[in-house]
Amino acid sequence: MTMKPTKAALPPATRASAKGPLPARSEEAPASNRATRAAERRAAIVEAAMEEFIARGFAATRLDDIAKRAGVAKGTIYLHFKDKESMFEELVRIVIVPVVAQLTTLPPPAGSVRDLIEAFASNFLNEVIGTRRGDLVRLIVAEGPRFPSVADFYYREVVSRGIAAMRALIELGIARGEIRQKDLARFPQILVAPAMIAVIWQGLFARHAPLDAQEMLRVHLDLIFGERRTT
Repeated sequence: MTMKPTKAALPPATRASAKGPLPARSEEAPASNRATRAAERRAAIVEAAMEEFIARGFAATRLDDIAKRAGVAKGTIYLHFKDKESMFEELVRIVIVPVVAQLTTLPPPAGSVRDLIEAFASNFLNEVIGTRRGDLVRLIVAEGPRFPSVADFYYREVVSRGIAAMRALIELGIARGEIRQKDLARFPQILVAPAMIAVIWQGLFARHAPLDAQEMLRVHLDLIFGERRTT
């Protein structure tokens, strides 16, 4: 949450003078305060929306309930979002997209391709499994078929980016001789399969049979890259 600037933190030119009229730039402070409050309300709405979507599902979530949870009037929501769908899209951008963006902005690996993939996948599992991000992914999997526009948005913003980045890493691994199965580049979904399995398993079956997602990832990468040699 953005903190409101204190008087001590403001430049001298923006502070009120005890002797005489305010400087010409004094109008900036109220405008800044309004922008800060608006940003705080928007963040509260998005957070409330996430809780409502996860608790009720996309179809059953009502703007009235989001407004109540966020502590704002229903009309305030329309100052920030045109409808429930645009609010959900904003939620995906804030909660899910940054995790995938970590993969698309990785530098060329100094070590092995496996090391790079393993590091990203481990971080992904830590940030998604057992978190609200995982709940959101499961919601999209469950309700995406009923709301094609939501699924289409998620594919554009998340899935297509992740698949493209994984394909590039697979092709690099093939070129370096780390991956022998060249057809894997045609199906990068295979590489990310453990992450999706872990997300779905966590929501449905973890209470019956807890899954060690990190260990499953290691076994999966052994199948693709070969087992690590130990000395």
